[in-house]
Amino acid sequence: MANIGSYLKKHTEALVKDVGIEPACDVTGKSKATLGRYYSDNDEHSDRFMPIDAVAQLEQVSSYPHVTAALAELKGIGLNFEDRRDNAPRKGGVNSDVIALSQRFAMLMAEYQQSMEDGKISVNEAKRLLKETTMLQQVLVDMKLNLEDESD
Repeated sequence: MANIGSYLKKHTEALVKDVGIEPACDVTGKSKATLGRYYSDNDEHSDRFMPIDAVAQLEQVSSYPHVTAALAELKGIGLNFEDRRDNAPRKGGVNSDVIALSQRFAMLMAEYQQSMEDGKISVNEAKRLLKETTMLQQVLVDMKLNLEDESD
């Protein structure tokens, strides 16, 4: 349990630092000292953890769900964090999906070509390829949903 506690505290600290200590205080209504205790590795604070409602509040404004991802990892669950920020809402149905699909595929191929210049794919290159593959998959899901809508 000590390893789990330490792991969660590290991710709690990452969450607070992602949001910023002052904004985190404003969002949760907790003091800097209280938030600090939630991720402190001092023995006197080893049994103190951030309440789940405070985690949820912070993850609403953070760039990544640090604690939720840590909990999922502890259970052996993989999360797919989608941070799509389209410039404008997509419309146009299947035609737009086909265009988006070809653009995403081109981005994947460009990333692959760049990764293979030295004949091997590094860990960071693999992560970038995985991200592009995931985005391509999302376009396919959107296309599937649009095709189902049009077939009704």
